[in-house]
Amino acid sequence: MSSDKLGARASNAAVSVRNVSKHYVMFDRPEDRFKQMVVPRLERLIGRPPRRYFRDFAALSGVSFEIGRGETVGIIGRNGSGKSTLLQIICGTLQPTSGAVEVNGRIAALLELGAGFNPEFTGRENVFLNAAILGVPRKEMEWRFDDIARFADIGPFIDQPVKTYSSGMYVRLAFATAINVDPDILVVDEALAVGDEAFQRKCFARIEDIKDKGGTILFVSHGAQTIVQLCTRAILIDNGEKIFEGRPKTVTGHYQRLVNASVETAPGIRAGILALSSAPTKVQVADSVFDGGFEDTQGAIRQPPSACEPSAISASEDDGLADYHDPSLVSRSAVRLEERGASIRDIRLVTVYGDAVNVLRLGKRYVLEYYVDFHLDATNVSFGFAVRTVSGLTVAGAMSADVASLKTAATRGSCVKVCFEFNCLLLPGTYFVGGAVYGTSEQSSDLMHRMVDALVIRVAPENDLLAKGFFDLSPQLSLQNVQD
Repeated sequence: MSSDKLGARASNAAVSVRNVSKHYVMFDRPEDRFKQMVVPRLERLIGRPPRRYFRDFAALSGVSFEIGRGETVGIIGRNGSGKSTLLQIICGTLQPTSGAVEVNGRIAALLELGAGFNPEFTGRENVFLNAAILGVPRKEMEWRFDDIARFADIGPFIDQPVKTYSSGMYVRLAFATAINVDPDILVVDEALAVGDEAFQRKCFARIEDIKDKGGTILFVSHGAQTIVQLCTRAILIDNGEKIFEGRPKTVTGHYQRLVNASVETAPGIRAGILALSSAPTKVQVADSVFDGGFEDTQGAIRQPPSACEPSAISASEDDGLADYHDPSLVSRSAVRLEERGASIRDIRLVTVYGDAVNVLRLGKRYVLEYYVDFHLDATNVSFGFAVRTVSGLTVAGAMSADVASLKTAATRGSCVKVCFEFNCLLLPGTYFVGGAVYGTSEQSSDLMHRMVDALVIRVAPENDLLAKGFFDLSPQLSLQNVQD
């Protein structure tokens, strides 16, 4: 490769890791450490070859990769594979034994949450202390502080000593401080499973916002689905070596093969992955699977949704397990995107009898309602909704754009009530629901308005539930005793 091409590539790199290795000296016994300090020196003086009283442990061996500006790259690997060591070297908290790392831009690291907190200081004082560690000027933090306090959402405890905090309050404040400094590069090491479900969703939403603004993210996780959801490229690390790089789904597939392998078969699987990695194939970067929730539903609607009137339900379907409305289920990650000739309002879920609910029962039928006010004339108008997990993965939804008979027109000043009736096949858990309207107007040729995470819903637990995952596939198990 020519020097000109190398220079162009380097200018686009936010992080460049070149042949990085990290070795540690391991002693079996405490006295061996003292012997290593003294005995080899004496042996050299008398002309004998020096003995070694330690073992060399390679936490990282010759790791190289680059992360371009605006990329989101995931690192995955088994426990003890060197992922956290690599992130510490990139962040500058650990020096490599050999190799070099170049970082271009302000870096914010979520490695050990609250590592710079003083338990005797108040939350407010620790925010400024931690910001100073991150290299953020005090004047800048003064106008950022309200956003940090709002994100942490710990109320008056912000002015109490950190030693009085619960563990949840502690990590909420630490996460809020680290993630609200508008970093050019965000490094995250298994730090997203903090707080309750609503706070986790806020964390993911903030990371998505950094992505949308062109920030660079380096993300380490054992969660394959999170890597697939967030990342455009992934790297598999094992025993301190980079053994595969490519599409997130492909990389996490290899990781799952490796992590679920027995001790006997793991070396063979690892060798096979290395062989694939060294094959002369072009590394392809997959598009991010996180798409906001509405575009990836082609073919999801096979039949037109019913009108807003309740559908019939027989008394035999009522098993006595009531759905209901929990006022404490309020979305704190709701986002209203820019209005382009239309606006969505009053989104809610109701039963087929019209009662508002947000705690649902598996197998029952519900209606998602919202109103759309049109501020401009529009044609090819269609509607949609999406159901997302706490981590932001779209797991269900609908979009009428793919059904020609459901496209309509709207006039300036008109209002349309949208109703999607559906069966709840989601398994017990917490989900977020949003709505969207599409159309062609003088301001838009596609999306007119979208509300993301407008509602929080919970599917209630069920007894003796065989199904796992996100959906009820109505599995049945049969067993037979087989006689030889």
